[in-house]
Amino acid sequence: MRHGIPSLGALQAFEATARLGSFSRAAEELSLTHSAVYRQVSGLEQRLGVQLLTRVRRRLVLTPAGRDYAARIRHHLEQIGKDTFSLIARAGVGRSVHLAVLPTLSTVWLMPRLAAFNRRHPDITVSLSVRTAPFQFGDHPFDAAIYHGRELWPQTQGIRLFDEGELVPVCTPRLAARAPLQELVHLHMSTRPDSWLDWYRSAGLEPGLRVSAGPRYELFTLILAALQADMGAALMPRFLVEDALAAGELVMPVRHAMLVSEAYFFSYPTADGPGEAVLLLEQWLAHYDKETS
Repeated sequence: MRHGIPSLGALQAFEATARLGSFSRAAEELSLTHSAVYRQVSGLEQRLGVQLLTRVRRRLVLTPAGRDYAARIRHHLEQIGKDTFSLIARAGVGRSVHLAVLPTLSTVWLMPRLAAFNRRHPDITVSLSVRTAPFQFGDHPFDAAIYHGRELWPQTQGIRLFDEGELVPVCTPRLAARAPLQELVHLHMSTRPDSWLDWYRSAGLEPGLRVSAGPRYELFTLILAALQADMGAALMPRFLVEDALAAGELVMPVRHAMLVSEAYFFSYPTADGPGEAVLLLEQWLAHYDKETS
C-alpha cells in the first residue's frame, strides 16, 4: 500500500466479491484461484482495519462500511476502464476529441452537425459525455465542452456558438384548453429556479400561487417528456420547441416571449493548448450553418 492506497489487485478482488457475493465466482471472473481472491480481500480488510464482509448462514454479506466502499471502488474502477479505453482508442484511430455536452442541446442541435463533421473528417473520433454543471478541465478528462452561460469559463478560450434567444411558455393544446396558464402546474428547470418569476414580471402579469410549487427537473429532456405527458406548462428556449410548436404538438398559452442574455459556448482549456482535432471541430461548429445553407 503506497500513500494509503491499496493495490489495484486487492481492490478488484474485493469489488468482484462484493458484486458477485462469492469468492469462487470472483475468482472465476478474475481468472484467479479461490484462495488468491480470499487472501487479497482478507489482506485488504487487515490493512484498512475495517471489516468489509461477513458470513451469514454460510453466505457472504457486505457490512455497511463494505457496501459503501464497494460502491465507491466500483465507480473508480469503471472510470479507470473508461480512461484506458479512451487512451487505446486515441492511439488506434489517431485524432480524437472528448467533449462534455448538455444532453438536450446535444440531441437537438449538436448531433446533425457532428454527423456532417464525421463525413468531412472521418479520421477524427468525437466522444460525448453529459455534464450539466460547470467544472474544471483539470479535474476531468475532457478536451472541450459545450455549455450554457453568460461568458466563456475562466482559463479557457473558444467561441460563442449562438445566443439562446427567447424563453417561451409552452404546454400541450389539451392542457391549454383546460385552464389559464396561472392555474396550471409550472415545471421548473432546476438550474434556473427564477425563470418563471422573471417571465411573469417581463409579461406584466401576476404569478399565480402555483408558480413556485411545481416540480423541478435537471434536464430539458425530462421537461419535454413531462410536457408531452400533460404534467404542466414549462418555460423553454424557443429553439428547442420550435418544431413542436410548428407541428401543433405544443402551444403557447400566453404569447409572450422573454429575451435572455445567456448563450451557448464551445471552449477548451488554455493551459496545454488545443489539439488540431479540437480546432477543426471549433471551426466546423462556427461555420456549419454557412456551409450547409
